Amino acid sequence: MEQCLNVERELDKVLQKFTSYGQHCDRTLEELIEYTSGLRQELTQTGGQDVELSGTLSLVLSQCCKRIKDTVQKLASDHKDIHCSVSRVGKAIDRNFDADINGVAIDGCWQTDSQRLLSEVMVEHFFRQGMLDVAEELCQEAGLCIEGNQKEPFVELNRILEALRVRDLRPALEWAVANREMLMAQNSSLEFKLHRLYFISLLMGGTENQREALQYAKNFQPFAINHQKDIQVLMGSLVYLRQGIANSPYMHLLDSNQWADICDIFTRDACSLLGLSVESPLSVSFSAGCIALPALINIKAVIEQRQCTGVWNQKDELPIEVDLGKKCWYHSIFACPILRQQTTESNPPMKLVCGHIISRDALNKMINGSKLKCPYCPMEQAPADAKQIFF
Repeated sequence: MEQCLNVERELDKVLQKFTSYGQHCDRTLEELIEYTSGLRQELTQTGGQDVELSGTLSLVLSQCCKRIKDTVQKLASDHKDIHCSVSRVGKAIDRNFDADINGVAIDGCWQTDSQRLLSEVMVEHFFRQGMLDVAEELCQEAGLCIEGNQKEPFVELNRILEALRVRDLRPALEWAVANREMLMAQNSSLEFKLHRLYFISLLMGGTENQREALQYAKNFQPFAINHQKDIQVLMGSLVYLRQGIANSPYMHLLDSNQWADICDIFTRDACSLLGLSVESPLSVSFSAGCIALPALINIKAVIEQRQCTGVWNQKDELPIEVDLGKKCWYHSIFACPILRQQTTESNPPMKLVCGHIISRDALNKMINGSKLKCPYCPMEQAPADAKQIFF
């Protein structure tokens, strides 16, 4: 991120210079136009085209031409100075970003099966983004066969999201009503919040929509137990319809951020019903790679400098721990307290009879004959009594 900030600072300097240069150009050219227009008007008042110019007017015209020439030269010179700032951005990019990442790549990682898996992930990402034509073209080029039932949920999801972005709640409400039972099973508040937003849109119409708003309030009945206070607030706002909700204690109901929130809630709940993650796996992997890549390039350079090439030769692990932040925490990770290593599929966590947990490799190393003694308490047990733990 530090490299990105360095480039961003150089880019901000260029943009600031462009802005000030544009303002200076506009101001200078306006003054020049005003000056030449005044001179032209003065010449017109002096006489027609056949009238010979006096010495004074000839001198004024010469000064005008010189002023125009000097102004153009000055603007061109200032423009050249901006070119230097633009070139600094390119140098900052070259200085802060290492274009050669082959050193941290794993040879043979994109075999036929892996390449196909990557193509499927990319197709799903394009479906999520509503780029159906791009996804279908990729399917043809990669030789993937995507059935219609795999594509239809994404088509519907994007159609509803597009409607929500233009503040059309009807498609989302129809979808929520059709999936009410499954949403209720997940304790989702999506349908209520959609009805709430539609009710607020009626309130914005003033007293003309009062009868319709009262009639629509019947849709809140199934949610009365879990959202009683919210419903009371909505009903209380009806008192201020005549003076306007914007001029009442209920003006917070008109917060425009609610529309962005409802898009996020719909995406989360819809993806949950479809058995999908909220974020695209491709986007998450790409972001994680951007965070990890600088650290991996640095550690690779250190390993080569110290001639410790055997330190990093495993395809399923990294030589250092890369902190991706809490945003990328999706599941629990168990580290064996004995070997101080993270457990893997080939070395899973094992629960002893006494309740303590260690890795399978640690368990195998501590077996003494047919017995195993817990490293944390004096209890002994048979190694076969240990059970694998799944997080």
